[in-house]
Amino acid sequence: MKTRGTDLTPHNRYQTIVSDRQQDDGWYHDPDDDICPDSLATEVRDEQVRSIISRNRSPDVPFEQSINPYRGCEHGCVYCFARPTHAYWDMSPGLDFETRLTAKPNAAAQLRQQLDKSGYQPSAIALGVNTDAYQPLEKQRRITRQILEVLVEYRHPVSIITKGALILRDLDLLTELASQGLCSVRVSLTTLNNDLKRKMEPRTAAPATRLRMIRELSAAGIPTGIIMGPVIPFINDHEIESILQSAAEAGATSASWILLRLPHELDDLFRDWLDRHFPQRASHVMNRIRDSRGGQNYRSQFGERMTGTGPYADLIRQRFARKARAEGLARDERAPLRTDLFQRPGGNQLSLL
Repeated sequence: MKTRGTDLTPHNRYQTIVSDRQQDDGWYHDPDDDICPDSLATEVRDEQVRSIISRNRSPDVPFEQSINPYRGCEHGCVYCFARPTHAYWDMSPGLDFETRLTAKPNAAAQLRQQLDKSGYQPSAIALGVNTDAYQPLEKQRRITRQILEVLVEYRHPVSIITKGALILRDLDLLTELASQGLCSVRVSLTTLNNDLKRKMEPRTAAPATRLRMIRELSAAGIPTGIIMGPVIPFINDHEIESILQSAAEAGATSASWILLRLPHELDDLFRDWLDRHFPQRASHVMNRIRDSRGGQNYRSQFGERMTGTGPYADLIRQRFARKARAEGLARDERAPLRTDLFQRPGGNQLSLL
């Protein structure tokens, strides 16, 4: 079994193609963004995958299958729950997760093969769950766009979660899908404060850019909501009401939230970040997290790992629900994305009763 590493520095034995984050990647030059605080070389290797659709067994997430075009993420969000997955590959969940990436160039071809199987039954595919499908690397590699092209061809439903402005490049495909009830988007919006964004999500689009994403996606007829994930005690929880109001004004139609999760190595990484950036608040943050996690830093039980339990979690739930209702963003009960339009190229439309 592979051991989990916690080293924050990259390993040199990784065979890679080296790129530079200072290249035009679609968001460094956005007028709403400040200069990226860290210029780090990104190492990328290709992996020819045998399968691209992952199946979900958790009752806490609203999808049965997902696709991740990349492993690792340049965005560098300190709170990312996917960081520990890098340890399985003998890399650190710290800096390696942000700089030693894996691209899956045959993802679209593998997707086509899986959709062509006679026993395949369509259900919405969540795109970019573990790592952002629209991280900067996508501008050059275009793997996410290739996947969307296949989904358009097969009339297959897809939901997308992202904080990457590069999604606007694919408005043509997303609009075509949405016009048939086959697409929805959630924009991750965790703060409206540029300084906090730089500390917490150093290489992501600015808050103003994400609001612009919501406006443009909504204007194109694509159902667009937000995820305030994670809510972090004493760090961004005071912004709940302002975030929901700004999202509604930008055209969002739904909203949800997730309490900070600290599985495996993420616990140490996050507490180190707290000590460096918010030393006077660190103990208060962690005490409140433990209050919401049964006295522990993290509990993985289904039904509570996303939102926690106890007085603090209940307060956040009430505040969020009250403001979401006031702004027309309460989690709606719209019909799920359509599956009855699914068809294989050259074949008959699949009839689903």
